[in-house]
Amino acid sequence: MEDTTRKGQPDSIPQVKPLLFILSGPSGVGKDAVLHRMKESSFPLKYVVTMTTRPRRDRETDKVDYNFVSMEEFQNMIEGGKLLEWANVYGNLYGVPRDEVEKALEQGQDVIVKVDIQGVANIKKIMPVSISIFLMPHSPEDLVARLNQRHTESPSALELRIQTATEEMKQASKFDYAVVNRRGEIDLAANEIKAIITAERCRVNPC
Repeated sequence: MEDTTRKGQPDSIPQVKPLLFILSGPSGVGKDAVLHRMKESSFPLKYVVTMTTRPRRDRETDKVDYNFVSMEEFQNMIEGGKLLEWANVYGNLYGVPRDEVEKALEQGQDVIVKVDIQGVANIKKIMPVSISIFLMPHSPEDLVARLNQRHTESPSALELRIQTATEEMKQASKFDYAVVNRRGEIDLAANEIKAIITAERCRVNPC
């Protein structure tokens, strides 16, 4: 009988482990909007909501845009080791709930988290195989225009955000991927992030 086994082919395809994706970028670049658009497309991914002590804005929904908690509750989570990473950003605390991330990965789900730029390195230390994606504006001038149009900060706070965002733009080379979120082209940015995730899922030898 003829041997129909294809020589040089693996007997089975290696099982792909669930992946953790980290989305970051300067303030005002549109991280929340891009993630919202990805959710609307029903792209298979676990979206872990960031916790924060920051006051909720008028158009934000609790446990959707952020999980808004008190300073006391946040401090208790820090002390209990329940945050994958946390940071103080403009006087407000932001953090990623550890249990939710670990549970999803254990269940075989790919996960995406949104963190401040300074939090990316912290997660990379804990989970070196995580994939970081830097969302960036078309130009520095475009980012300044976006921040000015938000009308959510005082003039002094806005100036601080602009200065910080300018410095944060220099961190793009430290990320695994960079995606440009051009004004009016949010679908393109969302699709590029989905393409990155799909490509990583198909990688034979994860980095």
